Amino acid sequence: MIDLLQRLKQRRKALGLRQRDMGLRVGMSRQQYQRLEAGGNPRLATLELVAKGLNSEIMLIPREKLALIEAVLADKVSIIRESDEPNYGDEEASSLVDDPWAGLLGDEQ
Repeated sequence: MIDLLQRLKQRRKALGLRQRDMGLRVGMSRQQYQRLEAGGNPRLATLELVAKGLNSEIMLIPREKLALIEAVLADKVSIIRESDEPNYGDEEASSLVDDPWAGLLGDEQ
């Protein structure tokens, strides 16, 4: 949980927002928001609200895909064109440029 709260703080700072600004954006007092960042134990609904205030999303990522996602987010992986992608089953793989999250959870679409 602490890593997640640190990431929220980093995102807030990257957007140039103060804790007071976040409180106004998500409808809580500055003190409530400050406690959340300092190691609170927020409900999922609160985390979703804060993520929305940070123009972000909360996602569940399978551990086996985590390194790949972190590499993509760190821009260490080049974007693969459709012709270079492996074919997953009978369906054609969509381009990572068009949908970087395609097949991430192993869902068949």
